[in-house]
Amino acid sequence: MKKHIHFSILTILTLMMFSASVSYGQAGLTPDTEVETDKRGQTGMKFLSASVDPRASAIGSALTAELRGSSTSMFYNPSSMGFMEGRMHASGGVMSFIADIDYIKASIAFRPSMSTNFGVFGLSIVSVDYGEFNRTIRANNDDGFVENGTYTPTSMSVGLGYARSFGDRFSAGANVKLVIQDIGSGFATSQDFDSGVIETTEDYSAQAIAFDFGIVYATGFESLVIGMSARNFAGEQTYVRERFELPLTFQIGMSMNLVDLTSMNPDMHSIQLNVDAQRPRDFSEHVRFGLEYTFMNMVSLRGGFEQLAVSEEQGFSAGAGLKYGFGNINFGFDYAYTNFGVFGAVNRIGVQFGL
Repeated sequence: MKKHIHFSILTILTLMMFSASVSYGQAGLTPDTEVETDKRGQTGMKFLSASVDPRASAIGSALTAELRGSSTSMFYNPSSMGFMEGRMHASGGVMSFIADIDYIKASIAFRPSMSTNFGVFGLSIVSVDYGEFNRTIRANNDDGFVENGTYTPTSMSVGLGYARSFGDRFSAGANVKLVIQDIGSGFATSQDFDSGVIETTEDYSAQAIAFDFGIVYATGFESLVIGMSARNFAGEQTYVRERFELPLTFQIGMSMNLVDLTSMNPDMHSIQLNVDAQRPRDFSEHVRFGLEYTFMNMVSLRGGFEQLAVSEEQGFSAGAGLKYGFGNINFGFDYAYTNFGVFGAVNRIGVQFGL
């Protein structure tokens, strides 16, 4: 019976991989020429693609095949939350991105019952502050413009997640997210060019509902785990007068504790290898990978690449983590550094709490 269940799960994984490949193969063709093209920079609300968790970012954001996840799994593969250890997990963190853009993220997951599997429920939030910008309007003067105050663009995503494990090897999960992007209000749509006087204005904001889906499966060979996720699935959106799509991304990944292949004591050491193959809607296919060494389940050292050989600026990521428990209560602190070439470094810090 178990063999039939495992075969069915592998069949589902294969069909999902095939469906993803077919979808992307068709997306690269233009309807008039049927010639494959590179579709880059053609999605909106791109902040949804950013990796916000420091632990994940330090290992190349390759968390698709993590079996025992936490509330942060909602940002990568919600199904991993189904095997969350303990009753509750919460996390928070900040990311100082390029061009002085700041991200704030928070997540919490709760298991209603430890004895009966009702699954795990979660809430996730990502907020982006792009800073303050000067607003100018074209005018027939020496400068060619007149100033008209400032504006502060913001973006936010609020998600509700659910995951449930089926047995001790398979879990499935999903997120539904409300995504909001607000560029500002009072932008000129009609004006007197000679004087720069604004006659009519328009507000620029948009919102959408997006979905994430995922599955994760422990193969039974040592600690080898495979997983798949589809993130930011939504219909075509309209922003003012322009139509766009969200940054839909398909991912398939594997993970394994390499200590299983050695004679090292697994209670003292862990060397977790994570590898993801990612196919975004508007970027080249690429492989993400990372290593995480953990000593006594307390201190972790991490490193990885997120866009190796496809990004001219984003390079190596590294980080560290510290976790300590008081009885049934666990605390953690994580840091990640990513080299972005001429844009400088991107730093992420985060804290977590579980019981």
